[in-house]
Amino acid sequence: MKKALITGITGQDGSYLAELLLSKGYDVHGVIRRSSSFNTERIDNIYSNKSLKLHYGDLSDSSSLCKLLDKINPDEIYNIGAQSHVKVSFNIPEYTGDVTGLGTIRLLDAIVQTCPKAKFYQASSSEMFGKVQEIPQKETTPFYPRSPYGVAKVYSYWATVNYRESYDMFACNGILFNHESPRRGETFVTRKITRAVARIKLGLQDKLYLGNLDAKRDWGYAPDYVEAMWLMLQQDMPDDFVIATNETHSVREFCEKAFARANMDWGDYVEFDEKYLRPAEVDLLIGDYSKAKKSLGWEPRVKFNELVDIMVDADLKLLQEEKAGLKIRL
Repeated sequence: MKKALITGITGQDGSYLAELLLSKGYDVHGVIRRSSSFNTERIDNIYSNKSLKLHYGDLSDSSSLCKLLDKINPDEIYNIGAQSHVKVSFNIPEYTGDVTGLGTIRLLDAIVQTCPKAKFYQASSSEMFGKVQEIPQKETTPFYPRSPYGVAKVYSYWATVNYRESYDMFACNGILFNHESPRRGETFVTRKITRAVARIKLGLQDKLYLGNLDAKRDWGYAPDYVEAMWLMLQQDMPDDFVIATNETHSVREFCEKAFARANMDWGDYVEFDEKYLRPAEVDLLIGDYSKAKKSLGWEPRVKFNELVDIMVDADLKLLQEEKAGLKIRL
């Protein structure tokens, strides 16, 4: 039985990845931060699985990482934990740099010291491309980050490459473009939209306020993307891959499609609020996943229209059942 360690297991990607690995017979260990309240809702459906074990730790604490790796001795390590909200990274840049950037160095160094044969996956981001230098973006496109989050991810990307070359580690970067699901955090724009659609439809909300409606993103489906993470660590040699859909759509298009799914006109409910603008905007992202298709045999199964439908339907069902006094697991 293979052993895998996942940082960020309680997040969107971590929860889907944990499910995937458990289905493949892995012994899955997840790192969670200490909190006064439970934040394990996304893994409630696998919480009782005997092959899932949770450990307290933090990417800002190198001693906890060393102790965990020494104790578990995992075969595969997936570093998905981060302060991952781009807009928030402008408000807490130092914390973002510490956890999202330096946290990767702490983890890589702990691997060298305790389990150097383990395979390592680093969650890199399309935000590293920022002010894009090439369309579409691929593995060789120069980085031009436009936020503290993007800067921290560039640091982590090159740290992963450096440790791979310096210590002969099996270390991969997955440059994942935006990927969404019903488990997406409610402060991220896609989930903010689909949740608002459901709340407006059920009479719980009147308006939805958004920032830059013209921003274009390459949106995929999170369960598809975690499969790509796993595939990277099953190869004979480590490498870096763009994971995307090679389609781009604006926030405005997402709104139009989401409200239409609930038989509403988005123009009646969406209003602009400048407080949601970033100090520096990323205008367009679209990824070329041809390398992943050729080397990993991976390609996205769920595209934009189906993704929006999945998210709107899930939020409508969630709110309907909450109103009825029930609770569902996404």
